[in-house]
Amino acid sequence: MMFRLAFALMSATALLLDPIDAASQGMLSNVDLNSPEMSTAEMTRVEVEALLKAAPQDPAGQRSADLQGKRLSHLDLSGLDFSGSNLRLIKLNRTNLKGARFDRAILNQAWLIDADLTGASLVNASLLGTQMQRAKLGGADLNGARITADLSGASLIEAKLTGADLSADMRNQSMGLMRGVLNSADLRNADLSGANLSRADLEFAQLQNANLANCNLKHADLAGADLSNANLAGADFTETDLASALLPSAAALEKASNLDKALNLNLARRLP
Repeated sequence: MMFRLAFALMSATALLLDPIDAASQGMLSNVDLNSPEMSTAEMTRVEVEALLKAAPQDPAGQRSADLQGKRLSHLDLSGLDFSGSNLRLIKLNRTNLKGARFDRAILNQAWLIDADLTGASLVNASLLGTQMQRAKLGGADLNGARITADLSGASLIEAKLTGADLSADMRNQSMGLMRGVLNSADLRNADLSGANLSRADLEFAQLQNANLANCNLKHADLAGADLSNANLAGADFTETDLASALLPSAAALEKASNLDKALNLNLARRLP
């Protein structure tokens, strides 16, 4: 009961903040992920499918369901189409979402810890203050998504993040620095070309063979990250922290932008 009251108070406070949340990164220490609130479902897959099918259509024939705050953890919702839906504050912890579609969906303050989004589509989705630690996003499409989510330890092997915006939300610093957090995330062979990673946390991230062409990496934290064989053509390293990072060959580094303005470049390791 006390947990539900505390969680309700946090959620109510979050709803008063515009445009984003108070359920910010780093609140896991205050949440019991094994509690019924965070680990059970109040609907079945059949009921979710029915709600999605009954959602109103816009003039273009696109549906947008309202599942705000629903508890759908531990379900098999693979392949379902949540495109355009309001999924704010939804709980999808350890939910099977393989191949599901979330294009243009609002997933602000949602909980997807340990969720399986392998091959899912989140094109132009909104992921503000979303908790996605250890989520599986291998091959997922996040092109154009706005992400200030916590993806610590997540798997994004071969994920598509072209043009995605993971930069810090500088308007809400009083609530803590809201930004894309990819600490220790696996981004091997991921496509981040043209992404905005300004001030993003990529400490110890695995970026081997990743495409970072024309990325905005200004003020990003890449300490301890592995950039072996990454494509850095046009990537902006202005004040990027590279302490203990493993950098690609000299030929690849020559194509980067403002590498001389990076922080702790002398502490980075380099491939021959």
